[in-house]
Amino acid sequence: MQDMVARMRGLLAALFLVGSAALAVAQTAAEPIRYTLRFPEPHTHYVEVTAVYPTERQPLVELMMAVWTPGSYMVREYSRHVLALTATGPGGGSLAVEKTDKNRWRIPTGGAPAITVRYRVYAREMTVRTNWVDADFAMLNGAPTFITLADSRPRPHEVAIEAASGWRTSVTGLPEMAGGPHRYRAADYDTLVDSPILVGNPAVHEFTVDGKRHSLVDIGEAGVFDGARAAKDLETLVREHRRTWGSLPYDRYLFLNVLTAVPGQIPGGGLEHRNSTLLIAGRWATRTRQSYLAWLETASHELFHAWNIKRLRPVELGPFNYDDEVFTRSLWIAEGVTDYYAELLVHRAGLSSQAEYLDALANKIEELQTTPGRLVEPVDRASFDAWIKFYRPDENTANASISYYTKGALIGFLLDARIRRTSGGMKSLDDIMRTAYGKFSGARGYTPDQFRAVAEQVSGLDLRPFWAEAVSGAAELDYADALETLGLRFRAPASPDPPARAWLGMRTRNDAGRLVVAEVRRETPAYLAGLDVDDEILAIDDFRVRADQLAQRLDQYAPGDRVTLLVARRDQLLRLPVALGEEPPRRWRLEVDPSTTDAQQRQRARWLQPGA
Repeated sequence: MQDMVARMRGLLAALFLVGSAALAVAQTAAEPIRYTLRFPEPHTHYVEVTAVYPTERQPLVELMMAVWTPGSYMVREYSRHVLALTATGPGGGSLAVEKTDKNRWRIPTGGAPAITVRYRVYAREMTVRTNWVDADFAMLNGAPTFITLADSRPRPHEVAIEAASGWRTSVTGLPEMAGGPHRYRAADYDTLVDSPILVGNPAVHEFTVDGKRHSLVDIGEAGVFDGARAAKDLETLVREHRRTWGSLPYDRYLFLNVLTAVPGQIPGGGLEHRNSTLLIAGRWATRTRQSYLAWLETASHELFHAWNIKRLRPVELGPFNYDDEVFTRSLWIAEGVTDYYAELLVHRAGLSSQAEYLDALANKIEELQTTPGRLVEPVDRASFDAWIKFYRPDENTANASISYYTKGALIGFLLDARIRRTSGGMKSLDDIMRTAYGKFSGARGYTPDQFRAVAEQVSGLDLRPFWAEAVSGAAELDYADALETLGLRFRAPASPDPPARAWLGMRTRNDAGRLVVAEVRRETPAYLAGLDVDDEILAIDDFRVRADQLAQRLDQYAPGDRVTLLVARRDQLLRLPVALGEEPPRRWRLEVDPSTTDAQQRQRARWLQPGA
C-alpha cells in the first residue's frame, strides 16, 4: 500500500511538472498584441492607434487601459482621452463594443483568431506621466496610450510607429525589432508601460560608462540648451552613481529630455523607468547656475531610481494593479532617500560646490521646519496617503501634511550621520542601500520591517526608537547629533541684525488686480486673526492696498503693531483686527563649524567625498 501511495505521489508530481512546463511554454508562446501608431495631423494633438489582439478564439475579449502610471501615485483616468474606439473582425466586418467600466471594453469575437481595434488618443498634457503631440514632436507614455487585454497572461506587445511627415527619429527604451525603423517589442505589458517614446527630430548625445551605452535625447534644444555640456556632466554623474552602488543594473540607459519654451508655466520634473527617465525642463536650463544644478539634481534623482524603486522596491509596488491604487508606507524610502542622494551625488561627482550642496540640504530642512503639518502627519502615513494628498495640494496642505520626499530625505541624512558616528566612519547609509539591494532587488520587494532590519544589521543599532519618532511618529527631527558628527552648524544671524519686519504669515495671489489670500499657515498672525483663504484684502487701517503693494505697506509697520484689515468675504465687508508678528529669520542655513575637530573633518570628508 505504501509503495502504491508513493507511486501515486510520484505520478502526481510528474503530472504537475509536465503541466507547469506546458503552462510555461504556453505563456512563452503567447501571441503578441501588435500596435501601430500614426500621426496624420499632429497639429491636432491626436495619436491614432490600431491594435490587433489575439483572441485564441474566445467568444469574448475584454480590454483594459491603466488608470495610473507607476512612479506617479494618483489615479488619472487616462481613458477620458480615448475617442472613437471601434472593432472589426478578420474580414473587416464591424464588431460590437460594450464599455463595461471606466477603463474597460468588452468585444464579441465571433470565434475569430484575432480582432482589430482602432481608437484615437487626445495628447496635449505636458507632464512626464501623460502624452503630448504637436506639429514638432510626440511624447508618449505607455499607460495613457496603450489599451491591452484584461487577462493576466503575460504576452509580448509590439509597437510600430508611422512617424509624421518630417519626423526622422523615434527613441525609447524598448528593444528594437527587425523589419524596418520605428519598430519595437516589449516582453510584457509592464515593460510597455515602463518605456516612454519620443518621436521627432531630437538631438542625441551619446556616452559610454562601463561599456554600456547612455544617451541624452533632447527635444527642443533650439540652440539654447547646451546638450554637449549636459551629456558630459551626465557621464560624470553616472560614474558616481555606479561607484555608489557598485555596478550599473541595465544594458542601456536613456535620458529623454523634453525642453519646453516657457519655463515656469509648464511644470518640469522627471519620472523614473527601468532603463530610462523622461525629463521636462525649460530650454534655458543650462544658462544659469541655479537652473542647471536643478536640472542635474532632477536627472540624478531619476537615475538613482534605476536601483532604488525600479529594482529595490517596496513589496507592494509590483506586480502592478493598473485598475486601482496600490498603497505603500515606504515611499519615504523609495522617493525620500532617493531625494537625499540626488543632490549628494551631484556634489560627490564634483558638479556642485560644498556650499551649494549644504544650501540644498538646508533648503530641505527649512521646508520641513516651516511646515506646520510636520507635527501632524507621520511620514509613513504621508507615503500611504500619496494617492489622495500629495498630487492634490490645497490651501490647508501645509497645515495638515508633509512631503514624503522632503522628510524622507532628511531621515536619510540623519540615519546616515548616526551610522557614520557609531561606526567611526566605517559604515554609512550607502552600505544599507547596497545591502538592501542585494537582498530585495529581485522579484520580492521589501516590507517596512525588513528595510529597518537591514539598517539595524548594517549599523549594529536598535533603530526602533528612531523609527517610532521619525517614521511612524510626528515628533520634531533632532539635527544636533548629525551636525556635530559632520562638523556643521546652523549659520548665526547676520550681524548687525537687519531691522525686524512686520509679518502676517500668509500667502497671497494677484487675482486680476485683487489681493486674495491663497494660504494661511497655522499659528501665524493671519491665522489667529481669522483670515480665510479667498478673502480679498482691500485696506489696512482704512487705506487702500493694491495687489502688488502688500509687502511695501507692511514695511510701514513694526512687529507688534495692531492694525485692522478690511476684507471682502463672499462679497461681505469685514474688519479684522490683527497683531502683526515678526517675520521669522532664516534659521536653517548650514555652514561648516569653524571649531571643527580633525575627527569631524574626516567624517565630513568621508560623507561628501567617499571616493577621494
